[in-house]
Amino acid sequence: MTELNETKLKVLELLKEDARRTPALLATMLGIAEEEVKAAIQELEDKHVIVKYAAVVNWDKVDDEKVTALIEVQITPERGRGFEGIAERIYLYPQVKSVYLMSGAYDLLVEVEGKNLREVANFVSEKLSPIDSVLSTKTNFTLKKYKQDGIIFDDKEEDNRLMISP
Repeated sequence: MTELNETKLKVLELLKEDARRTPALLATMLGIAEEEVKAAIQELEDKHVIVKYAAVVNWDKVDDEKVTALIEVQITPERGRGFEGIAERIYLYPQVKSVYLMSGAYDLLVEVEGKNLREVANFVSEKLSPIDSVLSTKTNFTLKKYKQDGIIFDDKEEDNRLMISP
């Protein structure tokens, strides 16, 4: 675990909000030298605290059909490796976007993306369920995404009427 000073934590928070912010802008926002920001970012990247910069896409606005499913998976942990080996086996499939170890009624939450329902169903029945340690799966298809990574996708029209008071 990497210990971070206040400056690096603030840089992370600002980049999480908008990764397009330049070091110059971050320096201005934080009231520090641009070189200090650049050094902080470089160290965070070198230590794999910042793993990747990515865009949050509202796929409902794109003419590209995709289906996302969240699959609850109950597994038997492996002796000596626990959940690690099974999680690794699952996350290596290209259809798998995320894998989380969970507390509660199931052990892993697996996010899978496919071209259609059949492709996701085939993944579950042909790849995921046959794994020896997998006891059960429960597939939940995403119907609509309202918010992701703190970003709201709702396109409410603004009320631009003038306020009238008596």
